[in-house]
Amino acid sequence: MRVSADQFGPWAVVTGASSGIGREFAHQLAAAGINVVLVARRLAMLEDLAATLAEHYDVGSRVIDVDLADPGMLTPIAEATNDLDVGLLVSKAGALLPGPFVDSDLQAQRAVLRLNTAAHLGLSHHFGGRLARRGRGGIVLVSALGAIHGVPYLAHTAATKAYVASLGAGLHGELAKHGVHVTVLHPGPTRTPALAEFGLDPDKMPIPPMAPHDCVREALRALERNRARCIPGRINRVTTALVPPALTRSMMSRMLLRPATVGAAAE
Repeated sequence: MRVSADQFGPWAVVTGASSGIGREFAHQLAAAGINVVLVARRLAMLEDLAATLAEHYDVGSRVIDVDLADPGMLTPIAEATNDLDVGLLVSKAGALLPGPFVDSDLQAQRAVLRLNTAAHLGLSHHFGGRLARRGRGGIVLVSALGAIHGVPYLAHTAATKAYVASLGAGLHGELAKHGVHVTVLHPGPTRTPALAEFGLDPDKMPIPPMAPHDCVREALRALERNRARCIPGRINRVTTALVPPALTRSMMSRMLLRPATVGAAAE
C-alpha cells in the first residue's frame, strides 16, 4: 500500500535523509509520487539521493545541508520550504551516544539532547502549524523501541527518544481535529549504518534486525490509518507486549556493554 499523495503530498520534508531509515522514507515517498525535501548534514549524499529519486521516480526534490543540532537550524529549513505545499514531515534525524553514562562527555550529551529533542520540537511546531492551517497532512516522529523503559549504556539517548514518543502522542490528539495525522515510529534493531557503529553483528543479535524497507512500509501504513504509534515487526510487537522491561534492560546491558560501542553514531 502506497501512502496517499493527496493527503500527504505534494511535498514531504524528510530529515536524516542521507542514510538508513530516513533515506528509505525518501524512496518510498518518491515512489508514491511525492516530491521530497531532503535534510541532513552530508550534502554529497543528499545530492546523490536526489539524483537517484529523479531518475527512478520522476519527482522533484530540494536539498538542505544543515546541522539539526544547531539552535538556528529551523531558519534555513523554513526559508527553503516556505514556497512549497508541504503535506508531510518525517522527523528522523537523531544521534546515539552509547557507553557508560558517567564516563561520557557532558558537552556531547548536550549536543545529543538538542538534536534528539529540540530539533523535533522546532520542526513539529513549524510544520504542525502549517499543516493545521492547511487542514490535512501528516507528521512522523521517529523514536525508538523500548525508550520509555530506559536502556542501559544508552540511558541519555533513550531518555531523549522518550521525549519524542510523548510529544508525538500528545500531538496525535491535538492535531486530529485539524485533519493532520501524527504517528510515532518506534523502530527496533534495523539494518542501517548505526549497527556497524555499535560493532554489532546482525546475525548474532537476539532479535533479527529489520530491513529499512519493511520498517518504513509499516510506518507509512500506520500514518495512513492515523495510528498514534507504530512498532514495526511482529517480533518487536510481541517482545514489547510480553517481555518485562527489567528483562529487556538486562538483555540490552549485555549487548551494549562492549568496548566497540564507546563512540557516537548519527543519521
